[in-house]
Amino acid sequence: MSMQERNIDFGRTADDYRRHRAGFPDSLFTRLAVYGIGIAGQRLLDIGTGTGSLGRGFAKRGCRVTGLDPSTNLTAQARELDQEAGVSIDYTTARIEDNDLPDASFDVLTAGQCWHWFDRPRAAAQCFRLLRPGGIVLCTNFDWLPWPGTVVEATEKLILEHNPEWRGHSGHGIHYKEFADLTGAGFHALQSFSYDEDVPYTHEGWRGRIRASAGIAASLPPEAVARFDAAHAAMLVALFPQETLLTPHRAFALIGHKPFNKD
Repeated sequence: MSMQERNIDFGRTADDYRRHRAGFPDSLFTRLAVYGIGIAGQRLLDIGTGTGSLGRGFAKRGCRVTGLDPSTNLTAQARELDQEAGVSIDYTTARIEDNDLPDASFDVLTAGQCWHWFDRPRAAAQCFRLLRPGGIVLCTNFDWLPWPGTVVEATEKLILEHNPEWRGHSGHGIHYKEFADLTGAGFHALQSFSYDEDVPYTHEGWRGRIRASAGIAASLPPEAVARFDAAHAAMLVALFPQETLLTPHRAFALIGHKPFNKD
């Protein structure tokens, strides 16, 4: 992990994070139900929960959700969004690598858009500890795709002009490192799937989404964020004047199971 990555703090962009990050689509929850994830009554821990997008989706489906995150700024936003959605989630301020939650206390453990920020072997070991025998772990992402000619490609190029150290560019939405992490921690019967879905954004919404990314407001000082945002607004008007921007995204899910008997 680079020095810049260690200094990334999404709490600095909590308002944009809350208002403009699209979160996970309903279609993902529908697909996950086929794998026994998100069933009403399940005890579910959502780690790296941020503003609660993934956990809230499961709470709406009747799960008993606990959210775990080190940022009180983000979980404060999550509580407001929970109230608006009419759901209740318990939040614990901690990192997954260092928590005091009891062993074998959850049926499902989920990590949405966050696994790459963890000390991955330690996180995987903690996930194994916290799940009951037969429990399920889910690592999932919903990533933009910088396909040629898209607004995503043009935006990534602009981010790199303003933040050359940013490493989150040129993604393809498939997260392969988690396979070894989960297997190494003792999970078995791994399954994965992916599919693509366009997300509509207004100009204002896309600008907010990008400000709320690791490459901009979570890592740059406010004056640099303002310079980028002005340049981004001008680029969108010049190259993508349409009112609605369709941004290609890919949903990815990796599912593992804790054996009933470790041996």
